[in-house]
This record gives sequence, C-alpha cells and structure tokens, in this order.
Amino acid sequence: MTTDSLPSSPRADGGTAGSTAKKRGGHLPVREHLPAGLRDPAASGAPVLDVVVPVYNEEKDLRPCVLRLHDHLSRTFPYAFRITVADNASTDSTPAVAAALAAELAGVRSVRLEEKGRGRALRTVWSASDAPVLAYMDVDLSTDLNALLPLVAPLISGHSDLAIGSRLARSARVVRGSKREFISRAYNLILRSSLAAGFSDAQCGFKAIRREVAERLLPMVEDSGWFFDTELLVLAERAGLRIHEVPVDWIDDPDSTVHIVRTATEDLKGVWRVGRALAVGALPLDRLARPFGDDPRDRALTGVPRGLARQLVGFCVVGALSTLFYLALYSLFRLGVGPQVANGAALLVSAVANTAANRRLTFGVRGRRGAVRHQAQGLVVFAIGLALTSGSLAALGAASGSPSHSAELAVLITANLAATVLRFLLLRAWVFPTGAHRGPEPHRAPEPHRAPEPHRAPEPHRASEPHRAPDSEDLR
Repeated sequence: MTTDSLPSSPRADGGTAGSTAKKRGGHLPVREHLPAGLRDPAASGAPVLDVVVPVYNEEKDLRPCVLRLHDHLSRTFPYAFRITVADNASTDSTPAVAAALAAELAGVRSVRLEEKGRGRALRTVWSASDAPVLAYMDVDLSTDLNALLPLVAPLISGHSDLAIGSRLARSARVVRGSKREFISRAYNLILRSSLAAGFSDAQCGFKAIRREVAERLLPMVEDSGWFFDTELLVLAERAGLRIHEVPVDWIDDPDSTVHIVRTATEDLKGVWRVGRALAVGALPLDRLARPFGDDPRDRALTGVPRGLARQLVGFCVVGALSTLFYLALYSLFRLGVGPQVANGAALLVSAVANTAANRRLTFGVRGRRGAVRHQAQGLVVFAIGLALTSGSLAALGAASGSPSHSAELAVLITANLAATVLRFLLLRAWVFPTGAHRGPEPHRAPEPHRAPEPHRAPEPHRASEPHRAPDSEDLR
C-alpha cells in the first residue's frame, strides 16, 4: 500500500467537496443493492468499503488496531475493502507506524493531514474516496468488530443512507464508568430536546455512510472536530434520509485521550449553532428533500389525488393542535380585551404558526425559498377565517345580547370547523400546489448507478495482492 498526503478538505463554505456536490446536483440517485460479485478491487477498480481510522499520536495502539481490523475483514467481510489510516498531524512516530502498515498489508493505506480534527480527517478522506460505502471507527476498537458487517449491510443493500452504532439501544451491552455514561446520556437528551434528534447515540465512534450521500451532506457540515458526527446526523435526519442503528457491544478504553470537558463545551456550541441555523432556515436542506426516485410516497394511487391521504392526516393533526393553541390564546387575551380583539389577535398568531407547520409537516416544504410568499398567502386564508369567526361572534352578540364565555367558544369551534375545510382546499390548491415546491420528479430520470465505477483507474497497490492474514503474535 501507499502513504498519501491529502490537503484538508474545505468546509461547507466552498472548495472541493462543495464543487462535487454542485456538479452532481441536489437529488440523490435511486438506492440500489451493490452487485454481489465485487470481492476483488482489481475487477471493479475500487473497494466496496473504505474504513477510516483517524489517529493523533497513537503510536502505541495503531499497529495492533489495524492488524486486528485487517484480520477481521479478511476473514469475514464478503466484499473488497480498504483500511485508511488518517493521521491528524501527529507529532510522535504514528506516521511511521502507519506507513509501515501500508507497506506490509494489502488493502491498507495511510493519509497524512497537517491539521488536527477528527471531522477534518473524515471529510478529507471520504471526499477523495472511490468506495461506494464509507465508514470510520476509533483506533481503540472499543466497539466489537462483529457489528461491522451489520453496520454496513443496509448501505450495501441500498436500504439505508447512513448507519450508526448505538451504545444506548436496549440490546447494547456496554462496559464503562458512571461518569461517561451520564455524560453520554445527558448529551443525547440535549440533542433530543433541542434539535428533536431521533437517533439514540451521536457520539459512538462507529459509523458508515453511502458515498453519494456523503457527497451531498459533507459540504453542509461546518464542524471539523468532535461535533462533526452530530452535525452530519442531524442534517441527514432533517433532510429525510434513512439512518440505520446497530446495537453494539462496547468496552470503554480507560486510556482514552479525549478531553471530556473541552469536547462537551465544543459540542454544546455546535448544538446552539446548528439549532439556530435550523430555526432560521439557513441550511439548504430543501436540496435533499424527497431525494430518491424510489420513494413509495411518490407513487400514484388509483382514484386518490397525489399525496392526498398523507396531507389530510398531517393537516388534521396540525389543525387540531392549532385549534387548541388558538382557544388558549383567545381565553388568555379575553382576560384583558373584548371578544373581537381577542379573536383577531389569537387567530393571527395561530395562523402564522399553522401556516409554518403545514408548510413543513403537511406539504413537505423545506428551506426558506418561498417562505415569505407562503406566509402572505396564509394571511389571506387567515382573513377568510377571521371573517367567518368574527361574523359568527357578531351574530351571536346580536342574538343574545351578552353571551357567556362557553357560548362564545362553542360558536367559535363551529365556525372554525367550517373555515378548516376551506383552509385545506386553499392551502392545497393555491398556497402549496402539488409539485410546485418539489422540482423535477427524480424517479423519472434517475442518475445511473455509479458503483462500481469501471472508468476509474485502479490503484496499483490494490490490483493483485491478496489479503494476508497477520500471524498470531500480531493479533495479540
């Protein structure tokens, strides 16, 4: 194998990764199962799996780690693989150890970076890799390697887009101190409460991603350190990509060099930055919305307008929550002002929230594009609802003189039910017309599957050497 020196890949604000994403467009190709015959990199020009091991001053642990990983993959992995040691500007003999391993073992290479940062290492190596499935793991190999094939299998089959090992899943078996256990669970609780994260473990150093997904996501990820994983997963989840979780067996490394306090501080800063960007719509996630041509929700159903069933369910849920929100606001405002003013103020606030919720949840519109226009159109719909409810209140006042609060609420509920039907029709036909916010249908002209890519010239060091299993002394 060879030792390469790669320039650090730029962040989301420009550079190689971003240029690649722009050239390939925003939509991802249809997910397909990789051919079963890709066991020899000489036949396809590239391995199926590229496992990156980022290291910094790991001269002691690097060799046994790579030997153990190489032996495991040689014995159990049914596809061609590569192990890439990504050296983050180590100052000890780590580069020499990595170069020796690359020269000794087939399927191993080393890459030298002149700047530190796990995220920077992963971005650089993944952006330059020709393997259709990319993975990484920590050098201490705390995660049982028997979870590696279950981790990447859903990516090879085309079922999922990313895969993560989870130490917090019910069936995971973890051995670690109470301090690290508390920090890990507290951090993931913060992610769930602040960023609405659905994945269970953001920090486990055992993850994989399909290359075409990485090409689109990496330009959006800003962090170059430990928060890189979390940011990647949050963006993927918000873009609607499928994340597969694998419960792992995990034993804590007591000699870990990770600085817990500094890492936790940087992670919290990252949570704030990403949460703020998501709140204001600064991330172009609409480029990845509905990315696949094999989405069953894109298929037409006989006798059912496109997406109507799902939109009705979403609209009803949003409408029910909006009604409760509106009634609560009306009751609050009614304490200080008259019924007409209270109704108008409550309806205005709830209408803005209702339009935003329906835009995202019911009609699947992401990003800031068209948001102002949608809110303006939503206010027109609001005016119609205001006319219906205000007219109902005026009629009630004329009929009874001084109606009770419960009578007002009953009339408002009835008027809102009538306005709801009209609101859905206007939102569907005028504010969010079907297909207007999605762009071209990707399944009509999907990109051809690119793995393997026979036109890529195979690297000489992978062309003929068979994988050699290390001897028992090396495996320790």
